Amino acid sequence: MSPFTLDLDACRARQRRLLEWMQETQLDLIVVTQKENIQWLSGQWFNWYFQPTVALRADGHFILVAPSQPPVVAAADEVLHYEAQWHSTLRNDQRAASAATLWSHLEGTPTAHRIGVEFSTFGPHLATQTDAELIDIEPQLYSLRRRKDTDELEMIRQAIAGTQAMYERAREIIEPGISELEVFNQLQAAAVDRFGEMLTGTGNDYQCRSPGGAPRAGQRAADGDLYILDLGPAFRGYFADNCRTIAVSKPTEEQLLAWNHVTAVFEHVEQSVKPGKNARELFDEAQAMLDAAPLGTFNHHLGHGFGLFPHEAPHLNPHWDDVFECGDTFTVEPGLYAPELQAGMRLEQNYVVLNDGVELLTTFPLEL
Repeated sequence: MSPFTLDLDACRARQRRLLEWMQETQLDLIVVTQKENIQWLSGQWFNWYFQPTVALRADGHFILVAPSQPPVVAAADEVLHYEAQWHSTLRNDQRAASAATLWSHLEGTPTAHRIGVEFSTFGPHLATQTDAELIDIEPQLYSLRRRKDTDELEMIRQAIAGTQAMYERAREIIEPGISELEVFNQLQAAAVDRFGEMLTGTGNDYQCRSPGGAPRAGQRAADGDLYILDLGPAFRGYFADNCRTIAVSKPTEEQLLAWNHVTAVFEHVEQSVKPGKNARELFDEAQAMLDAAPLGTFNHHLGHGFGLFPHEAPHLNPHWDDVFECGDTFTVEPGLYAPELQAGMRLEQNYVVLNDGVELLTTFPLEL
């Protein structure tokens, strides 16, 4: 077995945490359909085009309904199968098939009067088969997922290693005249080589002289430009998300001045964040620091949690009022933007919250 897989014992522990809440809430059954939550509970990663389902009974019995291919290694008491493909063709009615398999299997078990479901994805194929009261469990699942276990951190570290390989390659190839598409292609190849398999995510920003965006055909780097690369290769469902800005040639004095103000934010984060620190207050503190810079503006979020989804809690953002918790993995991405900076720069570090502070997960260079 690959060392980079979720630990089945840890998955069982996550099931028990959910079961404790389930019993406190007096739910008879939980049905989960979102693939991120299924992976978190079962340990099995499914590609986006499959429609698996899991069910957790009040007695702790865990059922996975999986496509008949690929093989499944999961923390489950029972693994049921539905036909996701007919003669190698993917079915478009997989949700109906997996739902039918689950409900058929549950016939004869005690009647469920209160069922916990994810309201955003619990569709009619499942809902029309029960008269039970439906309770939205998405907020609780997101809350439980914030605390990253050791096996999850190993997956995240592997994803971050992919970005490190991408940035190492970027510093080798970025020079005047290189095209954005060439940079994109070479960085994707670097991550694939590092993982030894296809990516399950790529990241957002591959544009030069721009705050961000997808690579553009015909666009080439020029002397004096800053190249913002905001990368997030996902490894078997777990995301990284960190940004570096690379000077196409020697950085200017203005660019170096802006860099000093941006990197000062990381020092503040590493000195101030611990469990109980308010994330919105941290945003306000960073905003004040960057507003004091002699050039450029900072006009976006400071960061966010990440894991099985690119943006999770805690939100370092004035529109939320989150508090840091032990086990949070989060990004910090200060930036300054101005025409004299050739669009601007953004730098991003990844951290995990410990009992008494934070651990830096992205230890590769920040230099322009």
